Amino acid sequence: MPELPDVVVYLEALETRIVGKVLERIRLFSPFVLRSVDPPIAEASGRRVLGLRRIGKRLVWALEGDLFLVIHLMIAGRLRWRPAGAKPPGRIGLAAFDFPDGTLILTEAGSKRRASINLLKGETALAQLDRGGLEPLDASGDAFRERLLSENHTLKRALTDPRLFSGIGNAYSDEILHRARLSPLALTSKLDDEAIRRLYGAVREVLQDWTARLRAEAEQKFPENVTAFREGMAVHGRFRKPCPLCGTPIQRIRYADNETNYCPTCQTGGRLLADRGLSRLLREDWPRSLEEMEDRLTK
Repeated sequence: MPELPDVVVYLEALETRIVGKVLERIRLFSPFVLRSVDPPIAEASGRRVLGLRRIGKRLVWALEGDLFLVIHLMIAGRLRWRPAGAKPPGRIGLAAFDFPDGTLILTEAGSKRRASINLLKGETALAQLDRGGLEPLDASGDAFRERLLSENHTLKRALTDPRLFSGIGNAYSDEILHRARLSPLALTSKLDDEAIRRLYGAVREVLQDWTARLRAEAEQKFPENVTAFREGMAVHGRFRKPCPLCGTPIQRIRYADNETNYCPTCQTGGRLLADRGLSRLLREDWPRSLEEMEDRLTK
């Protein structure tokens, strides 16, 4: 899922292409992508784009007439900039936004249609989409600490909860926790002041570093290679590959459609975290350390 760095770079690329331009028409190719009915989507056509902003992981276009076009990419939604009037790429094309100088195409890979478009009237309607999460790059250390400790969750859940923090998802939370040398299953209520300071610093460093990297990759072009699995990530998507800091094989916890990746040496004191499905199957046979797992693999 595109997260804060990806959405920021998308918005920066769109700013030079569509702000101040007239949205001539919207072509919808999926009956499921439009999630609002009032005002009708046709009212967006012929409106000038006045500005862009981000709400969590959503891209917001401010249009003339106090209208707001909101695009949520969810897991597999992506944006592509093409010549004016371009057709969408086959079955993955959901919508096209036509401007005088080009066409923005919304695509979504896979069979699940989760990406969405909403057209809203007024700031009050737009505010209802805001889950209330703290903007991690704007927050002071004290504000971050207060929000982190406002509810007792695992660190993984706390970082990815849009009611607590805005724009952080599965991929960058893995990177943040590795940078902070903290277990994804550590409880927020158990953190000492030093751990909270490390986490706050890691949040800012990871999000700023990756935003800068993605800007550099785009090099004034439209960002086409938006993915949750990037070369240069320390742990996310690197199951069984060596940790860049200590060389320990990266481990994972799998659940539903996601997984959490971590380094046992750097983050959990060498302890393996129980994978829900596998540990339920193995019960008392679940290995508690890397050494125990390696012993079993060599037998």
